[in-house]
Amino acid sequence: MRVLPRSPWTAYRLFLAKLLIAASALGLGACASLPDNVERPVSHAFNAPGTTPLGRLVVASQPAGASGSGFALLGQADSAYTSRISMVDAAQKSLDLQYYAIKQDASTDALLARVRAAAQRGVRVRILLDDLNASGRDAHVLRLMADRNIEIRMFNPLPGMRGSMLGRILGSLGDVDRIQQRMHNKVFIADGALAITGGRNIGDAYFGQGQDSNFVDLDILAAGAIVGDLSRSFDAYWNNKLAYPVESLLSQSEMEKLLGPVPEVAVPKKEVSSEAGTTAQDKTPAPKPPLPDTPSTIDEGIRTGRLALTWAPALMLVDKPGKLDPDKEAPPEETQDTLVDGLLRLMARARGDLLIVSPYFVPGPRMMEEFAALRKRNVRVRVLTNSLASNDAPIAHVGYARYRHDLIRMGVELYEMRAESQAAGGAFGSSGLGASADSRASLHAKTIVMDDRILVVGSMNLDLRSQLQNSEVALLIRSVSLSRAARDMIEPTLERDAWRMALDGNGKLLWRAPPKSGLEDERSEPGASTGLQIMLKLVSPFAPDEML
Repeated sequence: MRVLPRSPWTAYRLFLAKLLIAASALGLGACASLPDNVERPVSHAFNAPGTTPLGRLVVASQPAGASGSGFALLGQADSAYTSRISMVDAAQKSLDLQYYAIKQDASTDALLARVRAAAQRGVRVRILLDDLNASGRDAHVLRLMADRNIEIRMFNPLPGMRGSMLGRILGSLGDVDRIQQRMHNKVFIADGALAITGGRNIGDAYFGQGQDSNFVDLDILAAGAIVGDLSRSFDAYWNNKLAYPVESLLSQSEMEKLLGPVPEVAVPKKEVSSEAGTTAQDKTPAPKPPLPDTPSTIDEGIRTGRLALTWAPALMLVDKPGKLDPDKEAPPEETQDTLVDGLLRLMARARGDLLIVSPYFVPGPRMMEEFAALRKRNVRVRVLTNSLASNDAPIAHVGYARYRHDLIRMGVELYEMRAESQAAGGAFGSSGLGASADSRASLHAKTIVMDDRILVVGSMNLDLRSQLQNSEVALLIRSVSLSRAARDMIEPTLERDAWRMALDGNGKLLWRAPPKSGLEDERSEPGASTGLQIMLKLVSPFAPDEML
């Protein structure tokens, strides 16, 4: 089997970062610190969506007698991208973006150009970004702080220069909790009327445009009352003491270096009010991004006057911002109530079928107990996760690998994503737009389908990091049609693009090739280099589950 290309530094950098974190836990501290007495003007989400075209479109799209909120699955990478573009272009009052990572590449540049154009026509823009990845090239998004009507805050920031992630980790040694605890939420809200949440960050690889690798992911478009819940969650994080205005974290020299020449469409920044702007400003057209020909669900809705949505009861599940506070006193384990804890209680109620998609899957003892209880009740449990070759964070594979034998023995149907798959374009079971023929598929969707009636789509992984370290957000939707639609997206990947895990007669792992694939069964990590496998075996004894 061909071993797919991977940056030779990826696993090394992750391993080194873990060693640095471990060193900090042993007391090798550094003197960098965060600013004191930071001003954080309180602001709130726009709460009158019915006064905007998007809000009126949502109202017109709700069938008579329908209750709950409206939803549309965004499984295709191009529809996930164009839907965000459409929301930005149609927004008149506010855009609220909350992300773990915003990469610096062509897809991001085109999207942010539209965001800047929206700000110039009077739309208030708030961008809340986890601080860990906003360094090096990916600090580029911070240039928007110079634009009128745009505010940027960094959540749970690390002190130090932004030249590289490694340098910032070195500058934070001695504060292991701050390094480990990250805001992993992913929310995109326009005019308080429409929202997108799910697994995708912002960047080429999330939208099927990566040349070396693309993420197979799933988002969901939401409309109606649930958007108000997502907006209130955004406000809770935005106004939290861990959210620092980006200007407070940069020295004058860093700011000058970051901003460089004034961008072509930038205008002098003015103070942003606590409520969304209501007056139109000078309009400067944004560069047109390379978009697919297929219109988004939102474009079609604007054209026809009706969005194609499924209306259903739903709940927002979200961790509280205080989960990431390094100064908080940790609650006793039995009193913890995180998003993942809630999902464990939900899954325990499965009656017949549980389908889980989790790219980083490190169950831990409690989750293993839940799976064992489900199997004793003859509940079918299927899990799709990454293989070592498809995993963009191979160090996470160390924790997952510890549980494979036990999962298979208890009857869990375990599937590992093939790196060489039809999903290399960033969508379940399809080749996708703009992907290189040699690009690697990497699973990134975070989804649960229970009994064909409950669907969960969010930012969380089923691992101890999401449970104990990161903050997460998800939507829980009670809908037979949406649950079946999600299942119908996922099952072809299980059948065509995943290895089925098994044990041979001697209890050794066996990777069963997909039927009719022309591939042979494998007896060691398919597609992964020998060097990577050896390195992870060496690391394994020093890598606790909760740090993976």
